Amino acid sequence: MKIAVLGTGRIGAMHAELIATRVAGATVAGVFDVVPDAATATAQRLNVAAFGSVADVMASDADAVAICTSTPTHVDLIVAAAEAGKAIFCEKPVSLDLEEVDRGLAAVTAAGVPLHIGFNRRFDPSHAAVRAAVAAGEVGELRQLRISSRDPEPPPIDYVKVSGGIFLDMTIHDFDMARFVTGSEVVEVYATGSVMVDPAIGAEGDLDTVTVMLTHQNGVTTTIDNCRQSAFGYDQRVEAFGSLGIVASENHTATSTIRRSAAGSTGAVVPHFFLERYIPSYVYQWEQFVAAVRDGTQTPVTGADGRAPLVIGLAAKLSAVSNQPVRIS
Repeated sequence: MKIAVLGTGRIGAMHAELIATRVAGATVAGVFDVVPDAATATAQRLNVAAFGSVADVMASDADAVAICTSTPTHVDLIVAAAEAGKAIFCEKPVSLDLEEVDRGLAAVTAAGVPLHIGFNRRFDPSHAAVRAAVAAGEVGELRQLRISSRDPEPPPIDYVKVSGGIFLDMTIHDFDMARFVTGSEVVEVYATGSVMVDPAIGAEGDLDTVTVMLTHQNGVTTTIDNCRQSAFGYDQRVEAFGSLGIVASENHTATSTIRRSAAGSTGAVVPHFFLERYIPSYVYQWEQFVAAVRDGTQTPVTGADGRAPLVIGLAAKLSAVSNQPVRIS
């Protein structure tokens, strides 16, 4: 399968390299970026073509496109790719605007092309094992889900200004995980938070430390805690508690070695950067996408799966402002 990669920033360049070197059955048809020098640099490094325009990408013999551009451009590119008959991989979020999401999904439905949304944490072996255990009934009746997600340091303020806020940029991954692990839709959201890391984030009307409680249709509650700064590294954990016990995914470390002496105990630090934790999940995600398109089966993360976390995120923003729970119909 030939895949054209649109966007050669950090994420786009990573996807292009993984496709070119680690995903069986896939090759990079070429790359495009609105900054030609960026596209050229990635193209030369991978020995692939650099497309001159989006129109060139859509007119190419690529079987699929990977949309890794800035969020405001996603829907227009989804529509263009759908009309060109390309299978579509789109990074999250699809858009920060629900009407725009629906416009993109309508184009995909009309064209009948595959669409996959890049919520890669579903493909992390540790998180996926939690979901599999819950689905198999190993914890009995699921009662509570807890998700911790903390970054080692806050993003640049220029990014904060255009990110849509912590709920739509950071917590949106956890909203997806909540639906994925519980297997149940969210019907109510209560969110609260504050600015405890960087006053400049608050000056932009955003929060940097938040807690969210989700009530699911099946009665399970999910608690999510996020912070833009974690002194010990990239903190990513999921715990499912049920009538028969718990199953949890812990942070990854470089080694599992622990040293103990009279002076105390030490172990390896957790990763400082999300790519250190999630490269295997990105690879597995691509393998699943390629297999679905090849076999004509449903993509692992559908357009509906991309839409639902945005709805939850918008409800969380409203809840945090109003200090009231928000129902989702």
